[in-house]
Amino acid sequence: MKIGVYGGTFNPPHLGHLTAARAVFELLKLDKLLLVPAGLPPHKELPAGSPTAEQRLEMTRLAGEQIGLGDQVEVLDLELRRQGKSYTSDTLAQIKALYPEAELWLLMGTDMFLTLQTWHAPEEIFALAGIAAFGRTEADTEELFSVQREYLYRTYPNARIFTLTIPGVVDVSSTELREQLAADRGANLLPPAVYGYILREGLYHSNADLKHLSLSKLRPVALSYLKHKRIPHVLGTEQEAIRLAERYGADVGKARVGALLHDCTKKLDLAEQLALCERYGIPLDDMERKTLKLLHAKTGAAIARDVFGVDDEIYGAILWHTTGRAGMTLLEKILYLADYIEPSRDFPGVDKLRAVCYKDLDAGLLMGLEMTIGEMNALGSPVHRATIEARDALKG
Repeated sequence: MKIGVYGGTFNPPHLGHLTAARAVFELLKLDKLLLVPAGLPPHKELPAGSPTAEQRLEMTRLAGEQIGLGDQVEVLDLELRRQGKSYTSDTLAQIKALYPEAELWLLMGTDMFLTLQTWHAPEEIFALAGIAAFGRTEADTEELFSVQREYLYRTYPNARIFTLTIPGVVDVSSTELREQLAADRGANLLPPAVYGYILREGLYHSNADLKHLSLSKLRPVALSYLKHKRIPHVLGTEQEAIRLAERYGADVGKARVGALLHDCTKKLDLAEQLALCERYGIPLDDMERKTLKLLHAKTGAAIARDVFGVDDEIYGAILWHTTGRAGMTLLEKILYLADYIEPSRDFPGVDKLRAVCYKDLDAGLLMGLEMTIGEMNALGSPVHRATIEARDALKG
């Protein structure tokens, strides 16, 4: 197994990091990529007011998910948990202990490569890993690498070094990016979910008013709550909600906000969901207390109202998007069905359901409720009373 190890302060992780890591991964034909946020960098101090270690770790996790390599990317917190300065030699030794048979490659940019001989225990670094150095600008050419590469080969005869210039890589300085974020710029240089996390945590003096976000800013904030695999579903639900709202005369803006936030607590486990229910005083029946799928609608609605200041109409649409209820409002029907039939959904009967939804909204809603009840009965699972009541109300 060939493993790439990419460390840094990731303050914040930006598209320059991601494009370079993806290019090296493909060129070296790596099997796994490990992203390692530094705890206490030995070569530079973190600027005053930097995010906490936990926040940098979460941003790195969000960025790692968007490299597009799935489970082949993993984020390690071993430097954040380790006391003292984050020496690369110690990190590589720990990783080697985790993967004793693996071939390790240490990824780094030009500036790090040109000073590698000054690092702590460079001979240990070369003994543990090959070096994959990449130029992050068009100016980082082979001529720039060659002198250093030859010096390192002479000084460390067993060194393994791979250097490359990556055409078209996103060239961005983290220092300049932090300044841009404080001036409400720089979103184009960040993975969307990372930018959204920065906004909702108020990092780098971004100072966004979460209760009055434009849709262009609400979208990345909403994505920052999600697991990467759920992002296509939420964006698909937004697009379906737009179409249904336009078809039936609902408020398109409210439909989009509800769609973007409807799964904002979906990734939480049962204990976390129940803790939110207690925090917000959400009443639960016996079935809801035991069913994770039912809880995220309730907690998501609470977060949407508390954090983002949504009105009662959007709150209700999120609250009932999983079970439905008797006497649903127009927006509640639209979000329920948008969630059900968005483009990434693929199950028997979905095309017929989509067609019905655009002919008659209530007929589509009834069909969707009956399909849910039929599926749950086939699985031998209980059906929530609100879903049965919603169906019965539509049938008269």
